Amino acid sequence: MTLKILSAFTFALIYYTNTFAQTCCSSSTNTFAMLGSDSKFKSSHAEPEPFIYKPGKGKVVSFGTPDGKKSKAFYVAASAKTNKYVFVFHEWWGLNDYIIQTAEQLQTELGDVNVLALDLYDGEVATKADVAASLMQSTKAERCLAIIMGASAFAGDDAQIQTIGWCFGGGWSMQAAEILKTKTKGCIIYYGMPEKDAEQIEKINFPVLGIFAKNDGWITPKIVSDFETAMKAANKKVEIKIYDAEHAFANPSNPKHNKEFADDAMKLSVGFLKTNW
Repeated sequence: MTLKILSAFTFALIYYTNTFAQTCCSSSTNTFAMLGSDSKFKSSHAEPEPFIYKPGKGKVVSFGTPDGKKSKAFYVAASAKTNKYVFVFHEWWGLNDYIIQTAEQLQTELGDVNVLALDLYDGEVATKADVAASLMQSTKAERCLAIIMGASAFAGDDAQIQTIGWCFGGGWSMQAAEILKTKTKGCIIYYGMPEKDAEQIEKINFPVLGIFAKNDGWITPKIVSDFETAMKAANKKVEIKIYDAEHAFANPSNPKHNKEFADDAMKLSVGFLKTNW
């Protein structure tokens, strides 16, 4: 019988699948994914306005994942070599041109940082709420973990990583930051499901910026308040900003987009990222 030698990342994937995945995804990302069956949640997400963006300096890259597959991401490299990375996590629509544009904007604002926009849908992009809901609900935690770990390997052993994500990607920004452990330097959540598990909160070793909407009927002020209280009780670094807005207010394709608040949130996000390297 031929013995198969498993890579370190394969061992790590098995470990996270058997321990971390069940915990994180039952309490946060799975909870958010279940919103895909909520008709009010779906109807609150208007179809994205048609938008085609021609990247100025980024490109699509491919890397292996520890489950034996491949993943693609949109990569915007710094002009000079650096181990600083920002991992970007898309909304429930997928890695569309709005996210690609934002990835380039972040890299321009930050300068000496590489930006990597991950694709948790493996190439699928939705323009209809029903399709987005289906994609979100069918996303497997094990695959997302493999993509995050493959991206970590792409960044390198000495990478210093911060994460940012919106909606569905906001929750995964939080979980990725936890998964990456000592590589993580900061995490930004835009109206995504924050960590609920007290044991996981105790393990957080990075500052968190949470950007939320007062009139969000799903990631409610109560959920946000409970998260902030738990973080502070555990002596964790957390900053919460709540805007008098609706869910997904920062998405320019959303009819409820609030440009003033979105611009302010981006300024706050860039400042946060710059302080944590």
